[in-house]
Amino acid sequence: MARLLAEAVMLLHFAVLAFLLAGGFLAWRWRRLIHPHLALAAWAVLSLAVPTVCPLTTWENHFRAQAGIPVLETGFIDHYIDGVWYPESAATVVQLVLGAVVVVSWIGFCAGRRAVRGVSIH
Repeated sequence: MARLLAEAVMLLHFAVLAFLLAGGFLAWRWRRLIHPHLALAAWAVLSLAVPTVCPLTTWENHFRAQAGIPVLETGFIDHYIDGVWYPESAATVVQLVLGAVVVVSWIGFCAGRRAVRGVSIH
């Protein structure tokens, strides 16, 4: 059971990262998503500025240890993404590009809100 929970937390972590990347765009349609997305983006920036362990990584490691499988020696991104999906040497560039995608999603969200406010019904 512990192994299944470790894998479930890993999948949840991937879902959270997908929301971090796409949440601003989803908020174009479902406006209420912008607040959780802003909070998640703030956490991401904070974790880059001040190295910290994500609670999801802590949970995954807890369940991994209970299952008798090795814990993540590095963080989630270092273990599953850096050097796997792109070369580790490109990590900074990838972070900047993904950050730019998030900012573009916020610009689109703000532009969409402004457009909706500007529409008048006669």
